[in-house]
Amino acid sequence: MPSSLRATLPTLFALLFGYALMQIGNTLQGTLLSVRGSIAQFTPTEIGAVGSAFWGGIVVGSLYAGRVIQQVGHTRTFAALAAIAASTALLHLLVINPPVWIAARAVTGFCFAGLFIVVESWLNASADARTRGQVLSVYGMTGLIAGIGGQLLLPAGDPNGYRLFCFVAILICLALVPTALSRASAPAHAVSDTKINLMQLYRQSPFGVVAAVLCGITTSSFFALGPIWAQERGLDTTEIAIFMACGTLGGFATTYPLGWLSDRMDRRHVIIGASGMAAAILLALIHFVPPTVPAWLLFLYVAIFGGSVIPTYSIVTAHVNDMVKPGEFVAAAGGLLILQGIGAAIGPVISGMAMTELGRLGLLYVVITAQALMAIWGAYRSLQRAAPATEEKETFVPEPVVPVGTRLEAH
Repeated sequence: MPSSLRATLPTLFALLFGYALMQIGNTLQGTLLSVRGSIAQFTPTEIGAVGSAFWGGIVVGSLYAGRVIQQVGHTRTFAALAAIAASTALLHLLVINPPVWIAARAVTGFCFAGLFIVVESWLNASADARTRGQVLSVYGMTGLIAGIGGQLLLPAGDPNGYRLFCFVAILICLALVPTALSRASAPAHAVSDTKINLMQLYRQSPFGVVAAVLCGITTSSFFALGPIWAQERGLDTTEIAIFMACGTLGGFATTYPLGWLSDRMDRRHVIIGASGMAAAILLALIHFVPPTVPAWLLFLYVAIFGGSVIPTYSIVTAHVNDMVKPGEFVAAAGGLLILQGIGAAIGPVISGMAMTELGRLGLLYVVITAQALMAIWGAYRSLQRAAPATEEKETFVPEPVVPVGTRLEAH
């Protein structure tokens, strides 16, 4: 272990522990709201709108939360946003109404974007050029592990009761402790002033721009409405938790292998293979898996699905970095995050409407379509432009599942 990284580990542990607690609460809340909304007889479209509102809040928070940090500082911003997010979690329990939940979820998304910006900025200040890539990797994997933990907390209480909502609020509040007591110095600047030009980004990487949107549609649809699909399939609360956790666990298991492979071949071909696998596994789930299949087989299917779709955004980011100039990495990353967030905001709405019209299969049809489009677009672009030489590629780094408008600058 490099001495420079060893010296930063105590600081990194405190910040990453706070981030992990936030992500545990965040993923638990997302699954809980889907299940509780179904119990309250919300339509799939309404549940999808609740999920979409969170991602819309993430996009807005990504763009504007940095201004709050610049005005009042990192610690105060973190405390204020954590307090709002914790209170909003309890508001869902007090007022069970779709428009209220949509508004509350949008506020939660804004708050979490700001919270993640604070953590990322602090981590960036704690790392140097030699350790930043390793910090990025640890940060991305921490988010995935915390996501698994959050899903597995669902059986700790009755979704129709109040205990799980209290758990969410407690976890968000506890995330304040390690971050507020961290000895790391806050960075001088909250966010980069680099301008984002989406049209220029499209000219540089047409595949990356479209793929980022499709990644957002896929992952947000799964996390917002996957619990409803599992519930309608007949799984109980514990099985729903395991089902969702297996999706994230599959992504955790394949992120580095697929990233390693993409460093050694055309990244688009890796993405085409992954999206083709995701579409194929869902088609098999529709046509070849009977309703009476044991739950463990559904867990296996969703693990393969998660292993195919969750790493894709990280590979898309690496592909775009291969295409842009070294001085444009930050702007490119910001543009991709916005595009992914836009896709994530519209995905649950489209999937919810499809489920309302077609039943639980509507979710699968939307995701299959998104993955098929990604594979087709990737194949077409592969014929239009050759991949860069291996020695010219940027290093693959796993990205967090939740998009925020900042990232640790590895270049």
